[in-house]
Amino acid sequence: MRDETYDLSWDEWDELQSPRSEETDFDEVVEVALSRRGFLSGVLAFGSGAAVMGTGTLLSTTSAEAAASRFGFKPIPIQTDFAVHVPEGYSWDVLVRWGDPLFSDAPELDHTTGGDVAHSDRIFGENTDGMELFTIGSRQVIAVNHEYVNTKVNLPQNEDGKVASADNVLKLQNLQGVAVFEVAEGENGWSVVVDSPLNRRITHNTPMTIAGPAAGHPLLQTPDDPSGTEVLGTMNNCGAGKTPWGTYLTCEENFNGYFGSTDEAFELPEDFARYGIKSESRYNYEGYDARFDLSKNPNEPRRFGYIVEIDPTDPEAKPIKHTALGRFKHENAATVIAPDGRVVVYMGDDERGEFMYKYVSNGVYTPGGETSSLLGDGQLYVAKFEVDGTGRWIPLTPATTGMGEAEIAIFSRMAGSKVGATTMDRPEWVAVNPVSVEGYCCLTNNKNRGIKTNAGGDETPAKGPNPREANKYGQIVRWFPADEDHASEDFTWDLYVMAGNPKVHSDAYAGSANINEGNLFNSPDGMMFDSTGLVWIQTDGNDDNEGEFEGMGNNQMLAGDPVTGQIERFLTGPNGSEVTGLTWSADKRTMFVGIQHPSAPFPDGEGKLPRSAIVAIKRDDGAMVG
Repeated sequence: MRDETYDLSWDEWDELQSPRSEETDFDEVVEVALSRRGFLSGVLAFGSGAAVMGTGTLLSTTSAEAAASRFGFKPIPIQTDFAVHVPEGYSWDVLVRWGDPLFSDAPELDHTTGGDVAHSDRIFGENTDGMELFTIGSRQVIAVNHEYVNTKVNLPQNEDGKVASADNVLKLQNLQGVAVFEVAEGENGWSVVVDSPLNRRITHNTPMTIAGPAAGHPLLQTPDDPSGTEVLGTMNNCGAGKTPWGTYLTCEENFNGYFGSTDEAFELPEDFARYGIKSESRYNYEGYDARFDLSKNPNEPRRFGYIVEIDPTDPEAKPIKHTALGRFKHENAATVIAPDGRVVVYMGDDERGEFMYKYVSNGVYTPGGETSSLLGDGQLYVAKFEVDGTGRWIPLTPATTGMGEAEIAIFSRMAGSKVGATTMDRPEWVAVNPVSVEGYCCLTNNKNRGIKTNAGGDETPAKGPNPREANKYGQIVRWFPADEDHASEDFTWDLYVMAGNPKVHSDAYAGSANINEGNLFNSPDGMMFDSTGLVWIQTDGNDDNEGEFEGMGNNQMLAGDPVTGQIERFLTGPNGSEVTGLTWSADKRTMFVGIQHPSAPFPDGEGKLPRSAIVAIKRDDGAMVG
């Protein structure tokens, strides 16, 4: 079975390993209020063409002149080839690719072997994802996630990419995690500063500290770490975030697939089912590294699924896993300061039918002040969306859940179920508007919506912010905190956009009114705001350009105007790739974008291995791009 699953996405692999039970008693699709800040006159009309929006919504169209003025680029058409495309007047180049050296003792990538194990932690890793840029003195430093590996690409000499040795496992472990590296712009464009003193690789074996309410709990103790406070590595690092005090937040997502049991008789603990942990792993780590063998180390997977804080200014600083931010399949971490100075972190749990979360610190942030407790001492909340366009953040406490503080941190999904949180269509990246008090979350898709329960048995009715049964296109939900305070427990909400295809459908699956044949997309995933308040939307969906996805082409990046609802296509990625991760140079004249798991021949040409990469995009006239 393992040989047949290497080509699956993590989402497909999870579904194959943990099929959900059928749920037939679900609510019918209902009219959903989608208007802004309490103006609830607009509803979504099903069976009557594209979505119709009411007064006060953001989904009206604007003139071409206004759109051009706001976006500053001419929208581009879809593409189905194996290259990156950007608008006229813009240019792109590869900044760094999987296998490129970060240190001079590492060789260039050998396309025959996929590189050797000895230097696998001295190079840019595989499958770039979330990233942030930091200005440290006169240096510019990028921290970026390496989410997972493609064994057929990374182990090209192995039959079907099958892991066959301890060296194979170590190489794969080293290609994942996080890279921190300095970049600089010269006459020939941007490049990595090889051997910079700030360059660093963080892998599945890097020592880290466990902090917060679960630190030291018996459920986190192992034979190698009886204290339950020290762990090796971070894995399946998806989206990211940046703290106001200049540290990097990397988010552990599909950690469940790295663990398995060599003992077929081993009985999995009851809590493993909710997190998708099975007796067989995706990469067979357990066959060569006892730490990942559940029959020997049943507590090890409970030490993953957290947000990890990394200090990019100090290559010797020990990363910290913050259990106060909960344990689930973290997509990213969007951080904002509340009016009273408390730190607010918004988070999504990327699995069908799981929840959205928020953390609010007890302490306040003071520039230059002590920050060590701000992500470890606070309150975790989960979101409840009502169909009338209101909502609230429910605190996950011993009183509301009947669970202890450590258990809430370790089993956050169970805590959310206990308080009746809203099951969501795979909540992925969260972004906070820098010029308006509002948050956004990409709900990428959910083929099980209204059909099956989530892993905890929670129903998934098609209503509220998840209004479509068997949702294959996705949507973006937006909320407005009460009193313009991100720390508030109350909010109102609407849908900024529902992706769809009016070329194929004439009902709700055509999408909302701001979707047209010129900006079709599916599965919104990554999302970032620029300094002007434009929201940049990146996709990770079906790119076969056929049937229900006709006219969508390759995965892409679009720009959205929160004020008008206008959305236009800016970039298309190579066929087979996900467009993910976005950050800007210090002067905002360069945009760095991630291209994950492309198909050959990107970017090196025919006969070469496909390589995930970060590309640098500039305007030809040197003007700002964000």
